[in-house]
Amino acid sequence: MVTAALVKELRERTGAGMMDCKKALTETNGDLEKAVDLLREKGLAAAAKKAGRVAAEGLVEAYIHGAGRIGVLLEINCETDFVAKTDGFKELARDVAMQIAATNPLYVTKEEVPADQIEHEKEILRAQALNEGKPEKIVEKMVEGRIEKFYKEVCLLEQPFIKDADKTVRDLVTEKIAQIGENISVRRFARFQLGEGIEKKESDFAAEVMAFAKQ
Repeated sequence: MVTAALVKELRERTGAGMMDCKKALTETNGDLEKAVDLLREKGLAAAAKKAGRVAAEGLVEAYIHGAGRIGVLLEINCETDFVAKTDGFKELARDVAMQIAATNPLYVTKEEVPADQIEHEKEILRAQALNEGKPEKIVEKMVEGRIEKFYKEVCLLEQPFIKDADKTVRDLVTEKIAQIGENISVRRFARFQLGEGIEKKESDFAAEVMAFAKQ
């Protein structure tokens, strides 16, 4: 049986993405050592070691959707100008930009979320759990679980990838690191939506982007 604790241990040992770890454990019937070997064979374990290297090259990707209704500017970095010019890196940049257009994240990583915002969210989640009649002794566990869901909504790298919900955007980047042999870092982004902040009849442009991405 593949447990959450086993997935966590494999992640800590290899640095590979959560979904990659889960798949490796499933393929090896929960054998941790075999799962480590499998991830190493796929190059995913090695990707974690590359993640600490400086990535100062890259590109700024511009993505426009819906006849100019949504626009995204994304800075994504790699280690060399050579890799930045490859089709694989450009494809990754476009996929991540499309993700931002579709899901409207607020931050790149969990670490960017202000501590006061996290605490405010936890207070709301605690109140919700208590109003649902949940025992106080389990409320904190529920809050922690729900705050992870919050991260998946607002943090780009924690979100399910729009083209493959079985992996996160972080997993997508990790896989590309393994493929190209260089560190890749999503540094920053800006998203613009036509008429945002102006009171008018709303259209679900984000849903349009997601539908386009899956074609």
